[in-house]
Amino acid sequence: MSNFNLHILGCGSAKPTLRHNPTCQVVEHNGNLYMVDCGEGAQTMMARMHLRMSRLQHIFISHLHGDHCFGLPGLVSTMALHGKGGSITIHIFKDGAELFGNMFRYFVRDIPMQINFDIIEYGNHVIYEDSVLKISTIPLKHRVPAVGFLFEEKPKLRHINGEMAKFHQVPLYMMNSIREGADFVKPDGTVVANSILTTAPTPSVRYAYCSDTMPASKIAPVVEGVDWMYHEATYANDNIRAARERFHSTAEQAATLARDANVGNLIIGHYSSRYDDETVLLSEARSVYPRTILADEGMHIDLLKGFDAQNLR
Repeated sequence: MSNFNLHILGCGSAKPTLRHNPTCQVVEHNGNLYMVDCGEGAQTMMARMHLRMSRLQHIFISHLHGDHCFGLPGLVSTMALHGKGGSITIHIFKDGAELFGNMFRYFVRDIPMQINFDIIEYGNHVIYEDSVLKISTIPLKHRVPAVGFLFEEKPKLRHINGEMAKFHQVPLYMMNSIREGADFVKPDGTVVANSILTTAPTPSVRYAYCSDTMPASKIAPVVEGVDWMYHEATYANDNIRAARERFHSTAEQAATLARDANVGNLIIGHYSSRYDDETVLLSEARSVYPRTILADEGMHIDLLKGFDAQNLR
């Protein structure tokens, strides 16, 4: 059975606090884990949230600010101590590959797995693809080159109508081609339309991750109509000047993008340490886009379900 879950490991910004960890998420799709950014404490949160490192094969780093990547050396070192085999691919900008490559060679010399670096470039590019999932970059606007990540399920197969398939005596070896959309031709030449034998496929879901960025026109076309979007909301409107100077977004600006891009559901995070209570951010975002929730450490979101089908605050 397919699954598509989001796990929040950290949703704070650069300055450490006792309330939030630096940025880190894990996207779980059909049993595979994909880490998005790797702030300090990522490996500890994986353990607390019962996310197995053995299932993690891809790490995506949005940009080279420490609160998004300082957890990498510790995580890779712990993987080595656990004897994780196989390989892991780190999708990162060129400078980061060189920096962390040297660090791994110095601190993690007896690593049992192969570390691959996939060099990403600024813009909107496909950087990972398999038979069921595609991951692309989203061009962001920050003080250093930065990208978000778009996770897209590929179109799913149609569902067999068991009663009709039995009635028309469809052989088992034909089931896959029927699910892919083929009609069934009986031995006497009668054509049974696919629409009779199947029902519509489960809709494919898209999740967009937009880390540190100020509002930018390039983002909206890429995230248009996604089912879920995480967007940084570092500041409230009372600090809009700081947001502009530091190339960040306010909660209201994140919500405006969600509304204008017809996003299904919005998750905000990357909170400034100046806020002891993020409800001000939630209130400002919901005033523009009601289907907004606050990210929080330990949160699990089933991306296959809608906003109203889950116990989300």
